[in-house]
Amino acid sequence: MSADNKTIGVLVMSYGTPESLEGVEAYYTHIRRGHPPTAEQLDDLTSRYRAIVGGVFPLRENTNRQAEALQRTLDKLAGEGAYACYQGLKHAAPFIEDGIAAMAADGIREAVGIVLTPQYSSMSVGGYLKRAREEAEKQGIRFRGVEEYHLHPQLIEALSGRVSEGLARLGDDREDALVLFSAHSLPAKILELNDPYANQLLATSATVADKAGVDKWQFTWQSAGQTGQPWLGPDILETLEKLAAEGVRSVLVTPVGFVSDHLEVLYDIDIEAKKFAEDKGIRLERIRMLNDDPQYMAALAESVIGAANGGHGNDE
Repeated sequence: MSADNKTIGVLVMSYGTPESLEGVEAYYTHIRRGHPPTAEQLDDLTSRYRAIVGGVFPLRENTNRQAEALQRTLDKLAGEGAYACYQGLKHAAPFIEDGIAAMAADGIREAVGIVLTPQYSSMSVGGYLKRAREEAEKQGIRFRGVEEYHLHPQLIEALSGRVSEGLARLGDDREDALVLFSAHSLPAKILELNDPYANQLLATSATVADKAGVDKWQFTWQSAGQTGQPWLGPDILETLEKLAAEGVRSVLVTPVGFVSDHLEVLYDIDIEAKKFAEDKGIRLERIRMLNDDPQYMAALAESVIGAANGGHGNDE
């Protein structure tokens, strides 16, 4: 890609995913900071991927579609040539540093970074932006980062619409249904750092519930890592067990901390949590993920433009 020297680069960042089942070990090793997984750990992760992809691996293409859709939205809002999107992944190629290097090779001198996660944590979004900013400094690129967009009106509108749609799918079970908002757990030590992650997730959940006219809702955590240290809880399985004991019989899971169809949604919710709920006598449904939804793309694009113009971003 060639870029005009006035073009602003946009680094679209996400966690990353293997391109195929054969790439799972290298991916897992990178997550473990260069330490290969045990045979048992590798088999567990590979079996989870196999359960959701069935020999086909659409997850990487989903991130590609998001970046392409964001480019089209930016072109529409700001004019073609104003922005150029690049991908930067945390645990797979193209890595964050690769995306910044590609910008530099194309002559980009100014960039905005945005993570496909609406809520800020120093352990997630903060880490992505730090890596991108450090590489940008090496390349002589002025860098600004979008730290959060968890209450962007377009995001709230998109999520609330999906909640209403999901409740409608429940049919006769809708009246007694509970909306269960969820997000990826993080180590509990973030609470000692006054990290805003948990509060931003609750703010997103409350605002979406209000917009969708939902009174019965709760928030729960999911997909905690197995690190031997405490993680934020309760976990979704613990919450479902408690809800079953309270007589709840239908639940609409709304993963407000995720935007894409990926392992934590397609396996942890659709397979593991759904089976657990059924065993407890609960009907569990899930909202459709945002993926490249136009309203979500508008939230991203408007956040990028705002940061580029000196708003809501972090100058370094």
